[in-house]
Amino acid sequence: MRPFKLKMINEWIFSTNPRKFLTIRIMITFFLLSAFLSACYNNKMNQDKQNTPMSQNTASDPLSIHQRAIAVDMHADTAQRLLDEHVDIQQQLSDGHFDAVRAKAGGLDAQFFSIWVEPQLFGGGGARAMKRADEQIAAVRELAEKHPETWLLATSAEDIRRAVREGKIAALMGLEGGYAIDERLENVQRYYDLGVRYMSPAWSISTSWAGSSGDDVGLTRGLNDFGKSVVREMNRLGMMVDVSHVSDRTFWDIVNTSTAPVVATHSACRAIADVPRNLTDDMIRALAKTGGVVNVIFYPEHLEPGWQTLKKKVDAEIATMVQQASNAEPGGAVHKKLARDRVRTREFARRLPPVKVSRIVDHIDHIVKLVGVDHVGIGSDFDGVQITTSDLATVADLPNLTKELLRRGYTESDVEKILGGNMLRVMEALH
Repeated sequence: MRPFKLKMINEWIFSTNPRKFLTIRIMITFFLLSAFLSACYNNKMNQDKQNTPMSQNTASDPLSIHQRAIAVDMHADTAQRLLDEHVDIQQQLSDGHFDAVRAKAGGLDAQFFSIWVEPQLFGGGGARAMKRADEQIAAVRELAEKHPETWLLATSAEDIRRAVREGKIAALMGLEGGYAIDERLENVQRYYDLGVRYMSPAWSISTSWAGSSGDDVGLTRGLNDFGKSVVREMNRLGMMVDVSHVSDRTFWDIVNTSTAPVVATHSACRAIADVPRNLTDDMIRALAKTGGVVNVIFYPEHLEPGWQTLKKKVDAEIATMVQQASNAEPGGAVHKKLARDRVRTREFARRLPPVKVSRIVDHIDHIVKLVGVDHVGIGSDFDGVQITTSDLATVADLPNLTKELLRRGYTESDVEKILGGNMLRVMEALH
């Protein structure tokens, strides 16, 4: 209403009924005062909410931040459990580190399942190695086929985002060691077509075309010409090259050959824990220059200084127990290995000092200081190791990592990058 019309109405009301005019003015004043006091109260309530302890269910508490992030674990060995132990990971298991129930509880959105061929049991190539890889791939694919309400078979960053939108867990795959390609370049395409989205040239035993950090051969072996052609073929297809487990010479050959971002799916920092599996500072810088990501492992041997030496001592102490368990197992070579690992799991927990999630963040801190927060992620190695950190013992405990990151001053944006955003960026860059 225009001001001159409002003035005319006021004058008319006042001239005809002064008492009524005063009553109306008092009511308007009371209404405006009430609105002002209400706004002040609401503002104070909002301030009080912001100042409540972080343990309460607010938008800025660690669990809420964790749940908003897309969490991508780059490496778990659960595919072997599906095949060899016939575990049902739809149910919460009483052992191991991973299942769908605990993954949901831990806020995990995407899991890369390791397709691992153990050369001692299945050979470093040939039909047996390929069969072992193919059976694991089939087991992972079957998850999504049998339980589409829980799992979505994923091969891209967009698939992961779709799984998040649909409230599912994205199931992805990577070859741990290049044994299954059987020294044939065309098999790189074969495994890509089956859904594999990363490959490491070697596990703990060198291939003919790439050196491993786990044997003497790897001390002097890098990539040969065939190995370099494998890296170029992976670049062409959009398959990530994984440097976890490779020898130092092989690492540098990969970085100098690849035209795409290079990743370490489950490694840590040699400057903190001096083991061959970990990356030196120069390696971390070189990997970051490719646009890649170092995904920090959760295994104490690669996290805690001196822990590897203690582990070797315990291994010697329990050697007889381990062998007795193997001898008593009536099954084949795979099940005898499982029997040996069960003893190690029990005895390591009893005899070795616990390592906490804070040590994982020490390695994350080190990488961030070297190359920034855009080049670090997570790769648990769950179900592939006999012991994990005490307060990040299974996938259900993943929010404890976010709590520790926030405690050290990382922002919500930083946490989102570390938990999975950086790897989503790398995957998007390959397509």
